[in-house]
Amino acid sequence: MSSYRWPAFLALAAVLAAAPSAQAQQAQQAAPRVGYVYPAGGQQGTTFQVMLGGQSLDGVSRAYVSGAGVEAKVLEYTKPLSMKQANDLKERLQELVKSSKRDAETFKEIAEIRKKLLTFSKKASPAIAETVSLQVTMAPNAEPGERELRLGTPAGLSNPLVFCVGQLPEVREEEPKNPTPKTFAEAKAAREGTKGVAPPREMSITLPATVNGQIMPGGVDRYRFKAIKGQRLVAAVSARDLIPYLPDAVPGWFQAALALYDAKGGEVAYDDDYRFHPDPVICYQIPADGEYVLEIKDAIYRGREDFVYRITVGELPFVTSIFPLGGRAGAQVPVDVTGWNLPATRLVEDNKARAPGMYWLSLRKGELLSNREPFAVDTLPECLDKEPNNLPANAQAVTLPIIVNGRIDQPGDWDVFRFEGRAGDEVAAEVYARRLDSPLDSVLKLTDAAGKQLAFNDDT
Repeated sequence: MSSYRWPAFLALAAVLAAAPSAQAQQAQQAAPRVGYVYPAGGQQGTTFQVMLGGQSLDGVSRAYVSGAGVEAKVLEYTKPLSMKQANDLKERLQELVKSSKRDAETFKEIAEIRKKLLTFSKKASPAIAETVSLQVTMAPNAEPGERELRLGTPAGLSNPLVFCVGQLPEVREEEPKNPTPKTFAEAKAAREGTKGVAPPREMSITLPATVNGQIMPGGVDRYRFKAIKGQRLVAAVSARDLIPYLPDAVPGWFQAALALYDAKGGEVAYDDDYRFHPDPVICYQIPADGEYVLEIKDAIYRGREDFVYRITVGELPFVTSIFPLGGRAGAQVPVDVTGWNLPATRLVEDNKARAPGMYWLSLRKGELLSNREPFAVDTLPECLDKEPNNLPANAQAVTLPIIVNGRIDQPGDWDVFRFEGRAGDEVAAEVYARRLDSPLDSVLKLTDAAGKQLAFNDDT
């Protein structure tokens, strides 16, 4: 090998040697994780800032929101101070305070150091200690509903968090918060203004609105509004829907509790879950003109930055049930709808172009969309249950295969169906109720013609 080729060969060897090292370093960087986003959504046609807390977010440069009409831009990334950094700042602060220099730059630096040290003293959980601020812009025609928000770092994409496109004016809880109670007794005293404890701070809002907040330890957030007699008020919380699981909290979730008070401070409605959903919903018809207060807290008075909530409140369309819960592909299916503030009690679901699967049903009242309910589409023949069919003697005859749409409409009700089977037939019977948002906790029993029980199941 001639001598003039050595420099090129050595340079190439250096590059090849460095490449595995860089790859190993990138592989060692932990995957980014986002613990919360606050607020967890915004109104169509607005631009606003949100804060995310997480870990392993070094080098974050991009934010992604699923669907069209929503853009997010990273503004700032902040990592918690180390102990050495905090001590260095404390020394610098002492120098500035003792200094004879009293210009604007000095006061500005003192304020910035104190702010950093205050943040350091709060010691957020490592899972949410790193923060990223974003600027979010929502187009006026952005489709309302839930999206997914992720952050991008050199190590890859973060986990997704729910981010909502709303239709109502958005409100954020006011800061700073009042000192918060630490026990049930203190919380009760604070609410009643007894024992020298000031009641929780109340924020006045105008309905309809979406209220955004964070519950801190022992925190109770209250919102005061005016309502008139006859209004059919709906207040629906999103909390566990936003963040289903908090890996380092005990228990590992925010259990929101919602209460409504009248002008005299009397509790008129309360909910800590809606049917089998963990997030509460209050539906209440206003009995008299006046001011009312909506209160939210954690059921056992825990809290921190990732106890994030959204409450939609007002005379809003809200579906409580539909029937049937599905229909056959290729057909137009009449559906009865019940709920609050709905524009109609029946609609027609057009399944002509739908493949089998799960779809979402909602109603529009003016510009406002209701909550969504699942609607199942299948290819099997369908029928409705026909009463009376409570006993084997008057069992409703059906021919397999079939989907039966029925209702258990009173306590003690059974719906009984008769079909013919042959020796060796393998029959599968499966109930879809909770999976389609019905409150029914079903049981299923199979008997022979003589009434002997052959199989029984209450869940799978």
